[in-house]
Amino acid sequence: MRIGCVKEIKKQEYRVGMTPDNARSYVEAGHDVYVEAGLGLGSGFTDEEYERAGARMIETARAVWDHSEMMVKVKEPLPEEYPLFHEGLILYTYLHLAADRPLTEALLKSQVKGIAYETLMEKNNSLPLLAPMSQIAGRLSIQEGAKYLEKMYGGEGVLLSGVPGTPKANVVIIGGGSVGTNACKIAVGMGANVTIMDVNVQRLAYLDDIFGARIQTLMSTDVNIEHALKDADLVVGCVLIPGKKAPKVILRRYLKKMKPGAVIVDVAVDQGGCCETTRVTYHDDPVFKVDDIVHYCVGNMPGAVPRTSTIALTNATLGYGLKIASDGLEEACKKTEVLYSAVNTYAGMVTYQNVALSLGMDYVDVKSLMR
Repeated sequence: MRIGCVKEIKKQEYRVGMTPDNARSYVEAGHDVYVEAGLGLGSGFTDEEYERAGARMIETARAVWDHSEMMVKVKEPLPEEYPLFHEGLILYTYLHLAADRPLTEALLKSQVKGIAYETLMEKNNSLPLLAPMSQIAGRLSIQEGAKYLEKMYGGEGVLLSGVPGTPKANVVIIGGGSVGTNACKIAVGMGANVTIMDVNVQRLAYLDDIFGARIQTLMSTDVNIEHALKDADLVVGCVLIPGKKAPKVILRRYLKKMKPGAVIVDVAVDQGGCCETTRVTYHDDPVFKVDDIVHYCVGNMPGAVPRTSTIALTNATLGYGLKIASDGLEEACKKTEVLYSAVNTYAGMVTYQNVALSLGMDYVDVKSLMR
């Protein structure tokens, strides 16, 4: 198969979908790899490294798209890239379609086979291609939140850990999945008072087991969220329903009861955000205030640490990518059935139910289309 990889054009996105080592793996498996010149510079990989790995360097992104049967990316395509789609193209990347009708419609119109990292679910219900970025985003959420609590950034001027004789900051984490667990690790490590919420009591029991008396676990209910936010200095929203638009669990009216200068980090922003007042921001202007509450809503948080993020992501995506490239998507899905869960668009139809529900579109089971 002809495999392509282009530079991400999203603002301040330096991650790449393929490292030189990944390129070598595809080449050694018998595939042709085409990469855009300068592809990996933002993540610290040179053109020479890709060429030594056997990749073919191409000057323009358009030419890479045109050459490729399968495009490996990191972020969802932007409108400038929609004209580069072609029928039958396998697009292997994060898609986040539930919050993006224009992209969904463009994929359907071009009959692109959209393979979404974020919905691939293994037999144990884990999300292996979402996990590495969730881990990074969770850890960054506390790092960034701590920074924007500083007075010069509009925060209330609180140090998470405090010092002897002063109060520690109160951190509230809504969602106890991979993002929330990693946020919890860093917040506990920094010495904050940590409360973590989830709708799954078994997940709360697990978190209670691993963190013990260092955290407070609570069921995620409207009443508990509203109450906890009153005393919160830093709130991390990391609610996830795979493939579906994030539910709004932090309501606008809660903000008026929070401390002025408190910080909300909405990690669910890619899926529309779990805070009613969320809007997408970028690394060069990451925060805004609503009702005196600082909002950090960067849509590609792991892009702040592109070298770590690229290596972590591609460690996870390569194996599945090789299966698709070697067998073709249809045969790969039959051999490795968990791949069906990653197929969001196929043959001009939406093939992931939560995406269809979020957008009010028709849903078709992908297995019926691949027969």
